[in-house]
Formats: sequence, C-alpha cells, structure tokens
Amino acid sequence: MNTQLTLVSHQLCPYVQRAAIVLAEKNIVFERINVDLSNKPDWFLRISPLGKTPVLLVDGEPIFESAAICEYLEDTTLPRLHPENALQRARHRAWMEFGSVVLNTVAGLYNAADNKVLQDKVLEMRKRFEQIEAVLGDGPYFAGQYFSVVDAVFGPVFRYFDVFDGIADLAIFKTTPRVRAWRVALASRPTVRDAVDPAYAHLLQRFLAERGSALSALMNH
Repeated sequence: MNTQLTLVSHQLCPYVQRAAIVLAEKNIVFERINVDLSNKPDWFLRISPLGKTPVLLVDGEPIFESAAICEYLEDTTLPRLHPENALQRARHRAWMEFGSVVLNTVAGLYNAADNKVLQDKVLEMRKRFEQIEAVLGDGPYFAGQYFSVVDAVFGPVFRYFDVFDGIADLAIFKTTPRVRAWRVALASRPTVRDAVDPAYAHLLQRFLAERGSALSALMNH
C-alpha cells in the first residue's frame, strides 16, 4: 500500500486500538496523531461526523468508525485477518459487534454510581465472558492458531482489566478458563501490547479516579 495513512487517535480509546492492531498486524506504516476529545478541534469535527475516534485518513480522505476502518484494511491489504469462508467471516463480524457490547458494559462498570450498580455490571460482565467461553476452542486465539480481527477487538477489552485487577478483585474470569488463557495470549502479542502509549495504565488510572464512581471510591480507599 503506497497510500499515506494517518490514524486520528485518543490515548485511551479502545476502538482506536483495534485499528492500530490491525495496521500493525499487516505491517502497514502509518502516522498516529492524538486529539483531545474534551476539546475537539474544528478540523477533527469536519472529518468525524460523530465526533469520535478513530478516523483513518487515506491520502487525506477520512474513514470513520473502527469496523469500517478494519474492513477497508482487509479489502486492500494482506495478510487477511478474516476467515476465507464466508459463513465464518460473517460469524467473526458478529463477534466483533459482541465485543462492542462488552465495551459498553465495561463503561457501565467504571461509571457505576454505587456498589449495587457496580455488582450488577460485574455479574453482567461475567455472563458475557461465559458466552464467549462457550464458543472458544483450544486457542491461543479466537479462531485457534491464527490471529483475527476478533482478537484485535478483544485485546483492548482485556487491557481494561489489567488496571481493574489492581483496584479490586472483581473475579470476572473465575468461571472462564479459556477466556483467561486467551487474555494472556493477547497480552503477550507485540501488536496488541504496542497499540497503546507506554503511559496507558497511568492515564487510565487517572481517568478512573476522576469518574466519581463506585470504582473510583475503591481506588481512594
């Protein structure tokens, strides 16, 4: 690919991480620039109709939404990360969407106003991962030996729990050994590890501490 690619990013955005992981898996050279989502510049709002990251600029032309970015990269570059089989490819896309639902639950967890809501979100999270446990094979990745876009989606999901685990023992993965192994495999993959700034954990801790949530209260004990 001889086009110039720029990934418009936010340091904590898990959807940006998806795109960064796919770009890295395909060995694509790209520039990455961060925006302040609390003070969105006009140029960013012109290229991101929903005011969200990521946006991929392809020779200056914007693609917004992480799923669309990943599909563009799949359409235009090798190696392919989606399965060749059409049914399996559709199944992977469905589990990518499931990953977005899990991210919404993560947000509900760290925004929970009190311990009752927090425990409800913990229970919901456990059930979501039990659903994934039921479809995982022997690993190390979602589809076995080869890394797919579904893995690029869940690497950023698991990264939240690296920080959560340092705050409280939520026991999210106690009933899901295959998910636990998948989490470890993704954390050790360089493309997943390097999809965030080295200061990510510190930045996320600061973000969580400022939420005024039940999780924030646990951090301040």
